[in-house]
Amino acid sequence: MNIDPRHLAQLSAIVEEQSFQLAAERMGLTQPAISRNMRGLEARLGSPLFERSGKRSLPTALAKRLARTGMAIRAAQAEAETDASLMAEGKRGIVRIGAPPIVAGRYLTQILIQFLEEKPGWRVDLQVGLVPELRSMLSRGRVDIVIGPRDVMNADTGITFSPLVEDRIGILCRADHPLVHQTKVSPKDLQSHSWLAHSRDSLLRQQTEMALLESGVETLDIVCEVGAISAALEIVSSTDLLTAMPVKMTLPHLEDRLKFLEFDHPLFHRPIGLSTRRNAQLDEGATWLIDRFRCRGAS
Repeated sequence: MNIDPRHLAQLSAIVEEQSFQLAAERMGLTQPAISRNMRGLEARLGSPLFERSGKRSLPTALAKRLARTGMAIRAAQAEAETDASLMAEGKRGIVRIGAPPIVAGRYLTQILIQFLEEKPGWRVDLQVGLVPELRSMLSRGRVDIVIGPRDVMNADTGITFSPLVEDRIGILCRADHPLVHQTKVSPKDLQSHSWLAHSRDSLLRQQTEMALLESGVETLDIVCEVGAISAALEIVSSTDLLTAMPVKMTLPHLEDRLKFLEFDHPLFHRPIGLSTRRNAQLDEGATWLIDRFRCRGAS
């Protein structure tokens, strides 16, 4: 049975107003038109919707039940019209964003908190994943923007990348680690200590190992592998283990427990930027977030 939802909405108005004429005026129809629609709905249902009581037409139990559905239809329509109007005015919308774990941590969430405070009509959908997952989400339209390292673009010609923040990988340890007090940290020093490594599929791990190899670190004594950034930071802050982290993305987590060593290499360069589908049109919410991210990166 195919019931026109507009007829259910009209039925709900009749039940509310207790008058065909008032309901017709409310729905922008004539009284004959709304009466004709109700007769058609009765024919489709095979059951009467109104019973005569003197000069009045009283709704049946079926009419009252269907009227509740009609009320929901009218409410949804009113909400949709409001949403469309506010979105057209840039006052409401949804930002679907993807980011790797370390970017999605305090560095990005602080910006998202400000966004939600300043744009109360907007929603944020934040997806967190490794670089290959984010690239797939972006290509399939599950997210509209990705904020992450340059490799998110990879060889996919359907994705564009624009830099937002100049970052690099640093060697992280607890604040009172023995290497912190050394004026110069050598590859031999790094090789002589045990390490906490990130997931094997992590771009951060791949880039770190390549840079350390180029710098002269022949082997790494990896005694712990962790996929969660928060867990990695907690473990490193309480042990003598070394790990690698993007410097600017990690700064909000340092407090007085962690510190980066004085060690660098050109391959540690790791710009963080915006990846979008080619020719994508960004709405006001996404533009706002990108501007704040860029301003923070410049500070």
